[in-house]
Amino acid sequence: MLFLLQAILSVILAVSIWRSGMIPGKYVALACLLLLAALFLSRFLLTRKKNYWYIGAAFSAAACIILTIGTVYVSQTIGLFASASADYKTDDMVVVVRADDGAQSLVDAKDYLFGIQTGVDQANTKAMLENMTTRLGQEIQLVEFATPIEEAQALLNEEIGAAIYNNSYASVIGDVISDYDSQVRQIYNYGINTRLAGEVVDPGEPFNVLISGIDTRENVLENSRSDVNIVVTINPKTKKVLMTSTPRDYYVELQGMETETYGARDKLTHAGIYGVDVSKATIESIYGIDISYYIRVNFNTLVDIVNAVGGVDIYVDEAFHAYTNGRLYFGVGWHHMDGVEALAYCRERYSFADGDNQRVKNQQKVLKALILKIMSPSILVNAGELLSSMEGAFQTDIPESKISELINQQLSDSTPWKIYKQNAASGVIDMQPTYSGGSTPLSVTWPDPYSVIQCTSRIRMLEAERPEEK
Repeated sequence: MLFLLQAILSVILAVSIWRSGMIPGKYVALACLLLLAALFLSRFLLTRKKNYWYIGAAFSAAACIILTIGTVYVSQTIGLFASASADYKTDDMVVVVRADDGAQSLVDAKDYLFGIQTGVDQANTKAMLENMTTRLGQEIQLVEFATPIEEAQALLNEEIGAAIYNNSYASVIGDVISDYDSQVRQIYNYGINTRLAGEVVDPGEPFNVLISGIDTRENVLENSRSDVNIVVTINPKTKKVLMTSTPRDYYVELQGMETETYGARDKLTHAGIYGVDVSKATIESIYGIDISYYIRVNFNTLVDIVNAVGGVDIYVDEAFHAYTNGRLYFGVGWHHMDGVEALAYCRERYSFADGDNQRVKNQQKVLKALILKIMSPSILVNAGELLSSMEGAFQTDIPESKISELINQQLSDSTPWKIYKQNAASGVIDMQPTYSGGSTPLSVTWPDPYSVIQCTSRIRMLEAERPEEK
């Protein structure tokens, strides 16, 4: 029975490894030979007399345990990428009332005067109203406002009983109305999923990935401000990676938006409100490049992954205090950071004279340290914890085949990857109206044209590079 169980588990593991596409053929063949050798050894020992069969039983039992663990790891890895794969974005439409209002549900507020904004996001607002009408079985009394900020202010002034808007706008409203979140309470929400178009890059060819870090801690699928925007250019042929960071406050034209009074010019971070596809298209327009894929993460993603790999080592060039996650002090020199410390290091900007520019440099340091840690052999010790921490922690449209291809290449050629960094410089800081905020001026940063051109040139050079030119 032990031998039969070992044989079945050996076949399951071999098929799982082969179907994953992550392991090079020579290693698959070697693994199969080792599995066969273990089976022959178990068979030999189990058919011996005296005490040999005890040894065979112990060996076979141990082999079954190892095979089970190996199969679970392979399945968990495949399942992780499958669960993170998403070809849609989610807009969370909400109904909010004042914090001291007595309504606890949508039904309680059915006879209220509802506010909506008509300046942006009209398709989602229409879908929300249809959903509410169906749910309540009656028409809704509406008052229209030009912007989400005007609508929110009317709610606080008791001009309306409830406000309807995309929850992504809460952060924009909070930039203008102090302590807004504590003054309102959500009584209903409705998620609207929109499919996104995918893309496939030929095996071995260079490609760009957008890493979009959103300012939420829970649902990574929900649209939200994209505070981190890093284009990762990957050239598998030369094993080089270039990380290009763009300031969150860059005042740019959001792509695919309806043109309003103030046009679609807005902060880059606000592109995330409309979905990662808008962030991707907007950054493509800034640099004139094609971004094939995206990876979207949130605050908890970074904390969990850094903890799972056992922390990261970062060299701090300038001593500072970080206040975003408590009060932490980072002195000059090397620091071994856990997840909470790494997040605080990535988020702090007010302690630096260079503000957001220094913050994106710090983010790149942490990302580089994570990449190097994950690609090192030592990661095998924390493999289970890493896989568990990443489950549900990120969203991507990178096909499983592309991920398998990169893992396969790394196992076939252990040459270390070279990682480079660059930042688009901040231009002039200004106060301007925005697409999301309407006529209310917000602090923005005009892009630095020379810096953008320079970043574009370096991206294209890495994309065009071939092995003989290394």
